[in-house]
Amino acid sequence: MVDEANDRRTPDERLTGERVAARRRPPLLTLLAVIVGAEALVMAGVVVWLLIELLTEQPASYETALAIVVLAAIAALFLAFAAIHTLRAAAWTRAGTLTWQLFQIVIAIGCFQGIVATPAVGWWLLVPALLALVLLFTPSVVAATRRI
Repeated sequence: MVDEANDRRTPDERLTGERVAARRRPPLLTLLAVIVGAEALVMAGVVVWLLIELLTEQPASYETALAIVVLAAIAALFLAFAAIHTLRAAAWTRAGTLTWQLFQIVIAIGCFQGIVATPAVGWWLLVPALLALVLLFTPSVVAATRRI
């Protein structure tokens, strides 16, 4: 119940409050941002590990090793940026997140096969990627990130 006599806000201010209430962040959008943020943290860990390997081991090609470190760092920054903007319900994050999840699924599939197959790593990559894909296409996430 609203007490109009004690409500000191102007009609415009009340309308702004109603817009904020109508645009609350869906819980599934928050979960998607948490997943993408966790992926960003893991990629940051990969960058640190690659740097340690670069400094302690002798690679076959320093140029290639440095390029891989730079690409991993770019991926970590992109994921952090995408996670933050997912919380802000930016529309572009759906496309960027979808692209990353597809890359992650391809890498996970590679982990399940081959001479040096590591299925445990494959599952750790595949499960969050599939969950993020499902979340990307839920109606509440699509509605929250739709351009108006």
